[in-house]
Amino acid sequence: MALTATSTATITTLLVSLLFLPKFYSFELIIDYDYSSISKSDVDLLEFPLNLEFLEAEFFLHGSLGYGLDKFAPNLTKRGPFKKQLKGFPRPLLDLSAASFAKVVDRAFGRPLAPPFDPYTSGLNFLLASYLIPYVGLTGYVGANSKLQAPASKRLVAGLLAVESGQDAIIRALLYERATVKVPPYGITVAEFTDRFSELRNKLGHAGFKDEGLVVPPVDGAEGKIIGNVLAGNRNSIAFERSPEEVLRIVYGGGNEHKPGGFYPKGAKGRIARSHLHSMPTA
Repeated sequence: MALTATSTATITTLLVSLLFLPKFYSFELIIDYDYSSISKSDVDLLEFPLNLEFLEAEFFLHGSLGYGLDKFAPNLTKRGPFKKQLKGFPRPLLDLSAASFAKVVDRAFGRPLAPPFDPYTSGLNFLLASYLIPYVGLTGYVGANSKLQAPASKRLVAGLLAVESGQDAIIRALLYERATVKVPPYGITVAEFTDRFSELRNKLGHAGFKDEGLVVPPVDGAEGKIIGNVLAGNRNSIAFERSPEEVLRIVYGGGNEHKPGGFYPKGAKGRIARSHLHSMPTA
């Protein structure tokens, strides 16, 4: 079944209202936890994902409603939601243009697609573009959790991870239903698009196999037996993890955490991201 503009708006509005915004406001809902002794390293790890949350919010809002946080929730653009000890940071400069997505897709296929991929021309294209975003944040939360020290920090990330996982699962399930559909006008199946996107993220991350498409060889599937892959995970169905550096390499689009680009033309924000911008390796 083809996705119409109406069904896309319904899907993405649901994603925003039920999945993204609770993640922002969940920071406020757990203020009963004691953050007075939270370590600086915890603060850095908790603030870093705001970069991805801003990206998701703007993409889903513009795709479903035609406008972003500046109109929908302008108070969140300054430092995110109120978080007591976590001060947050203003929304970074984002590039969610069709041209920005086209560059990612061209790199994934190793050649320019004709016409250039545009996530805003159809519901199916928008779903495919959605595949590019939440899963990176999901693996980032998994990677952060083991590095956190305070119980309150772990509780917060566990809650955020649960919602992020649901968001990614909805996107993957909708695409899996259309795995064999050929995306017009390219004649390439949805499954191949996801495979190429996942291969690109593995390549950019420089940290091995942590991403997989909707259909995989049985040896890479759950328990080494399953080819259907609605939920990504290792052979034991455990989620993959990524470090902040791996996340930056992917969302910058060039495999280098020191060189901004991609969706973040001037780089991500927060101490972790900015520290890499200020420590460019010398030749």
